[in-house]
Amino acid sequence: MIEELAWLNAPCLLPNNAAAEAARQRQNQLTKPYGSLGRLEEMAIALAGMQNTATPSPDPIQVLQFLSDHGAVVEDISAFPQIVTVQMLRNMSNGGAPVTVMARALGVRLEITNVGTVGDPGELPNVRNERLGAGTGNIACEPAMTERQLVAGLNLGRAATERALAQGAKLLICGEMGIGSTTSATALACALLGESAATLTGPGTGLDVNGVARKTRVIDVALARHVTPDASPLELLQRLAGFDIVATVGAFITAAQHGLPMVVDGFIMSSAALAAVRLQPQVREWMLFATASAEPGHQRMMTALNAKPYLDFGLRLGEATGALAVVPLLRLACELHQHTATFAEAGVSQD
Repeated sequence: MIEELAWLNAPCLLPNNAAAEAARQRQNQLTKPYGSLGRLEEMAIALAGMQNTATPSPDPIQVLQFLSDHGAVVEDISAFPQIVTVQMLRNMSNGGAPVTVMARALGVRLEITNVGTVGDPGELPNVRNERLGAGTGNIACEPAMTERQLVAGLNLGRAATERALAQGAKLLICGEMGIGSTTSATALACALLGESAATLTGPGTGLDVNGVARKTRVIDVALARHVTPDASPLELLQRLAGFDIVATVGAFITAAQHGLPMVVDGFIMSSAALAAVRLQPQVREWMLFATASAEPGHQRMMTALNAKPYLDFGLRLGEATGALAVVPLLRLACELHQHTATFAEAGVSQD
């Protein structure tokens, strides 16, 4: 079965360092004090290198939104019941969810995919139905998914990125929604980083102190059951991750193989980013990081990925909302880079 994942080992492209350096030199000639636009300059320089162009632009942007349920919810690790996942799927279908509001306001393409809700809502407008199962297994008792589901999930993400590329996307954003998702993401991050559950576990959707303690115990049990010294990143994905995370890993690796920049959302998508980088280290070269999550384990992942998120707004929703919040800044960064006059063009002295 794993032979069907041979594409995971295909080499990733690399950003063009010469194009990035040319963008840096242009920034130094623009009518402003050196470095005065701070991380807006960094954004434009990074995109110039990734896109191999003197005129970087984030547009067109593709958002891939994956929804699934997580079996550990039966352990009472969420402040919300599992039915909320399907209810939010319908809300997204109708355009009323935060991600759909933001995507509409920003004029970016949004593809919503049901990759594994417990209940099957059937066909919904604006939703792809590609359920891998009725949610994952309860990781406290069993692997999250079968090998076949792992393969299907990674390939699902790959196909989604390939559709985005076929439609001319220049920037990829992935998002997720599913009750119990922070438990899966935390367990996976702990396994990949060799950290304890107590170090990385947070309140997720709003657990109180007792709820966090209960969630921590569940993750401890899952780690004891599934983490072995010889476990590969793929095996850890199969044992601990959600369908949404697995699909995102496939999407991220495919993006890097095709030279498509991506903006990584918050805590859950960062666990997918970490897994993708463990499978293919050069995937990291194509990642921009949107927002610092309020989840306590997020900073540990950012350290492991040598990443510094652009925003710190206390966000903890997921649904790609943090990544979408960065889009106006990316657009401004590119506009400033391309259209601000140089000192020579404006006749302004640099002395």
